[in-house]
Amino acid sequence: MDTASTTTPSEASAGHPLLLGIDGGTEAVRAALFTIDGELVGFGRSPHPTRHEHPGWAEQNPTDWWAALAIAVRQVMTEHEVRPGQIVGISYGCTSSTVVFCDPAGVPTRSALIWMDVRSAPQATAIASTGHPALKYSGNTTASAEWLPCKAVWVRQNDPDTYARSGVVCEYTDWLGFRLTGHWAASVNTAAIRSYYDRNTGGWPESLYAQIGVGDLTHKLPSTVLDMGTCLGGLSAEAASDLGLRAGTPVGVGGADAFVAMVGMNAIRPGSVALITGSSHLHLLQSTTASFGGGLFGAYTDAVLPGQFTVEGGQPSSGSVLRWFRDLAGAGHRWDYGQLEVEARNLPPGSDGVHVLEHWQGSRTPHVDSGSRGAIWGLTLAHGAPHIYRAIIEAVCFGTEFIFEAFESNGHRIETVTACGGALNSELWMQAHADVSNRRIAVPRVGESGTLGAAILAAVAAGVYADVVSAAGAMTAIQRHIEPRAEMHAAYLPHLDRYRRSYAALRDLDIHDPNSATTR
Repeated sequence: MDTASTTTPSEASAGHPLLLGIDGGTEAVRAALFTIDGELVGFGRSPHPTRHEHPGWAEQNPTDWWAALAIAVRQVMTEHEVRPGQIVGISYGCTSSTVVFCDPAGVPTRSALIWMDVRSAPQATAIASTGHPALKYSGNTTASAEWLPCKAVWVRQNDPDTYARSGVVCEYTDWLGFRLTGHWAASVNTAAIRSYYDRNTGGWPESLYAQIGVGDLTHKLPSTVLDMGTCLGGLSAEAASDLGLRAGTPVGVGGADAFVAMVGMNAIRPGSVALITGSSHLHLLQSTTASFGGGLFGAYTDAVLPGQFTVEGGQPSSGSVLRWFRDLAGAGHRWDYGQLEVEARNLPPGSDGVHVLEHWQGSRTPHVDSGSRGAIWGLTLAHGAPHIYRAIIEAVCFGTEFIFEAFESNGHRIETVTACGGALNSELWMQAHADVSNRRIAVPRVGESGTLGAAILAAVAAGVYADVVSAAGAMTAIQRHIEPRAEMHAAYLPHLDRYRRSYAALRDLDIHDPNSATTR
């Protein structure tokens, strides 16, 4: 959802300086143009394929990303009559845990293993069993099959020739930075959140990598690690030719898409929570202190701003569960989102006794159990599709409240919550988030916070603003607030308690994926 108005082509072509924000997403690459005040000019978008050769596998070809980027950039430039010289800065946010194996010239040696590829679940279990101190960043006793080290171990063990001839192993973010500028560097953001990098403890965890059988990984990762918004270099002549832009345009170091969206929401002060909604939910909190309690990922050092720590919670299936149900309910062409939303809005909190555990793809936090599975219970013949629709929404809100509680139980204060993403399209969903959590939720002027965040980083790299804090302050604004309703919060409390108890009850019934790497 995008709540910002765009400028007209005549305004964009009037010679005003513009910033290019790139979003390297799962299904497509998008390119967005913004003014230096944060006004949206327009979008270009180009899809690319994903290959699923086996269950749990998901691969993409990095050359497809580059081709899609060229199409998206040329599309938005043409549609809005923008001249290359108007672009004063470029930056990007990309899916994280999307791992590229390539030679030093950036030529892929195999397909990239994207974030949803979990073939390395056995390797993650082995890594977790090491008990290495670095595991504090992934929940203390667990390791995620999504993260770069697990995927590197899988390739090392199952495709050793490719691993050996891959001079570079990096995140999508870092590969894109190289393709734009010709300079290799790792973003401190992706290094910290997905590879156990910590400046405060010496950088890359070499002893962990050696212990898990990839001791040479530090020689394949980019040796330079830079903060987001740092100028990586000028746009190379080759990249400029491919994209239809001007060589030498400053390119800022980007990061993982959700963390770049934090910047685009200006949720970067200690005590600020970014609630990023969509197919999954991500919950990110900035803090001046680090804590490493169970049930959360992090705290990551310098991941968003130097001197701060970022703590992460997540629900791997939220909007995707609603889409799954909509597709089932709509198979007979009776229901669509609009109809379900209208009727579900008239139901009481608790959906007349229908309850859901939204673990269709497991639990990322606070249970850190990828093998947990979803459930719908409390059904009677009096219930219909709107009851289940509302119950799914409520379950996602209950899960988010659990994560907020985990933040606070680990010593982090929550002062503000700012939301972006697909849930903003549902008045019912966002009001339920506010009511269940009993917290005021801010909605930004620009709902597409990921590309705006990239544009903010571009502005810093170009010297338009001195730093990320001042750029985010100047380029973002809050459009409205969603206020919690005390009576609705009270009505939700007994249903929240039932949700709280449902995970343990289903676990005791062994409602669990036997193929999961999670050890109970």
